[in-house]
Amino acid sequence: MKQVNRQLLLIGVIAGITATLLVLGANAQPSFSSILYAASALPVLIVGLGWGNVASITAIGTAAVLGALAISPLFALAMAIFTLLPAGWLSHLANLARPASEIGGPDDLVAWYPLSDILLHLCGLVTLAVIFLGVMIGYGPDLTGQMVDMLIASVNERDPTLAADPASIEQVKRTMVLLLPIVQGGIWVLMLFAAYYIAMRVVNSSGRALRPREDFPSSLRMNRNAVYIFLAGIVACFLGGVPALIGATICGTFGAGFLLAGFGVLHLRTRGKDWRLPALVLAYISAPMILPAFIILVLGLADTRRTVALTPARRAKTDQSES
Repeated sequence: MKQVNRQLLLIGVIAGITATLLVLGANAQPSFSSILYAASALPVLIVGLGWGNVASITAIGTAAVLGALAISPLFALAMAIFTLLPAGWLSHLANLARPASEIGGPDDLVAWYPLSDILLHLCGLVTLAVIFLGVMIGYGPDLTGQMVDMLIASVNERDPTLAADPASIEQVKRTMVLLLPIVQGGIWVLMLFAAYYIAMRVVNSSGRALRPREDFPSSLRMNRNAVYIFLAGIVACFLGGVPALIGATICGTFGAGFLLAGFGVLHLRTRGKDWRLPALVLAYISAPMILPAFIILVLGLADTRRTVALTPARRAKTDQSES
């Protein structure tokens, strides 16, 4: 047992070093910073999904220590909150299982933690992370106002004929203060879920996965309770001040969750159709535009469910039980 534990610790340390190098690479390459930051969650997810909580916690601890030594403790804290802790928690949830008989299923099957609840947790964690970042940098109308003023000044220097009137500038400032947390939260949910999906495919291909591979198109949905949180975020956006900023963050993160669920619906409904490939390609290409993304989001809102993956008990490789 001691030898196994040493192996897990070594695997966790290697994963933590890899995650730290990816984050440092993001600082050195600003043009690819978002991709590299999100990719830093991959090592933690892979060891967590394939080797369990011990390796995952070791990876998080190693990366945090190295980040504090290489940059600063505040940098290590931000890295942990944005990528390491969400990755570790997602891998922990994905490995939770209990006898299916406890939820009314057959005695010879094991029920795994629902993917819809994993996605709900991801949206909540990213919401808290974005709020933490906002508090840390003092985000608000003053900060966004300075950013807009700098952008407009730069445009005016290049072409004075494009100078905007004061009323238009104020409108842009009011829009930006809510738009930035929506975009930041939404993109981060999408990127971290992509990292989770890639990590799951990697560990399944290697045969190390504790959780069996499931059908994402049929199970990728949002929990029904997420609808109420999303609606609360929309209402908060109209309250102004700090509640509006928190509401915008919720709209971005949970909206991205419903967008992912909408893509799951599209994949499921087009399965077996001759026009499946062009339809999906068109959907992914047009998703960055507002109207197509809104339609896909509505599909996700219209189909909320809590699908539990069931596997034979002999295939369960974890002794963890769902809390």
